[in-house]
Amino acid sequence: MAEGDRPTVDEGIAALVGQLADDAREVASAEIGLVKARVTTSITRFRDAAILFAAAIVLALAALVALLVGLIEALAPHTGPGVATAIVCGVVLLIAAILALFGKNRLERR
Repeated sequence: MAEGDRPTVDEGIAALVGQLADDAREVASAEIGLVKARVTTSITRFRDAAILFAAAIVLALAALVALLVGLIEALAPHTGPGVATAIVCGVVLLIAAILALFGKNRLERR
């Protein structure tokens, strides 16, 4: 190679700095892509878990309703259907009130 064909030190450094900047952009872009992929995977996993929890809650509520209807049916021959319904609803409302008070107390402790 002839002496005139060789790049100068300044041109070589400038080329290296330019390549370094290009490489840094590529690395940053790749990192951003990786973070996006991880976030998307996490969101999908949490969404799927939330759907399964929601389905479990719906089924648990259906089972609770069936249990309460069964209690009313079991009490009805002894007290009559109206009184049996009132007893079961009263007990359930009492439990709900107690749970609400516990929740209120937990909030006030903070």
